Amino acid sequence: MGTELVLAGLEQGGCGEAWNLSHPERVLLIQRRYVEAGADCLITNTFGANRIRLAPHGHGAQLEEINRAGARIAREAFEGRPGFVLGDIGPLGAILEPTGDFPLAEAKVALEEQAGALVGAGVDAIIIETQTALDELGIAIDAARRAGAPCVIASLAYDLLQDGASYRTMMGVSPEQAARFVEERGAHFVALNCGTGMDMAGAARVARLYRQNSRLPMMVQPNAGRPIIENHKAVYRQGPCDMAREVPEVLEAGVRIVGSCCGSTPEHTRQIRRMVDQFRPGAG
Repeated sequence: MGTELVLAGLEQGGCGEAWNLSHPERVLLIQRRYVEAGADCLITNTFGANRIRLAPHGHGAQLEEINRAGARIAREAFEGRPGFVLGDIGPLGAILEPTGDFPLAEAKVALEEQAGALVGAGVDAIIIETQTALDELGIAIDAARRAGAPCVIASLAYDLLQDGASYRTMMGVSPEQAARFVEERGAHFVALNCGTGMDMAGAARVARLYRQNSRLPMMVQPNAGRPIIENHKAVYRQGPCDMAREVPEVLEAGVRIVGSCCGSTPEHTRQIRRMVDQFRPGAG
């Protein structure tokens, strides 16, 4: 969504979530392109739609309205076709106490507010994504469950370490730790998205570690390869067919939902859909 909002004209540092109110037609067009490409699930444009991240843009008072609009737009994009709307909750952008100085009580209120708004808008699931620390992830899972979310997806962002084989979040959480934590905390899916070096092949490696440590179904949304810096911007060069080529590997690892994250487009989704439809377990 972030990639597509920028392509649609969102200024650097702008509040893309506020577009649910100011430019709903642009958000709807983005969501419809993913449906037309074959997506069964749409993630709402609410990644930073919590009071902490909206306030600096002057939109804190519109929190509920922005989240409800994000859910409504995603549902409208299916145009009556079957599909699932996943209410997006991103990181708060702060390090919680005692590691950092952001109060736990404020984090709890912020996450409960957003989860309540999304569930009240009728989302089919809450996806808590791009998480790097277990304390914030745990509070978010609790908030989603208290709000009555029908399904809770917990997604972490991993970086590929210098050994070229291991993955950790920015806060040092391993896939093995995450899988056990997410299941014990009561989420329904364990997932991954984003992260430096997190491509489709890497997602398959992490999924296998998840499977060894949890019985939960899995979801993966890797990036379109590793970015390069051009004109002070991160540019992702992995094309749709190249990204989709590794989809059978994640499906063989037991992944139930597969999508894509940074740098990807509706055409990446189209090619992923094609590989999912062609997949035959055990076919090599």
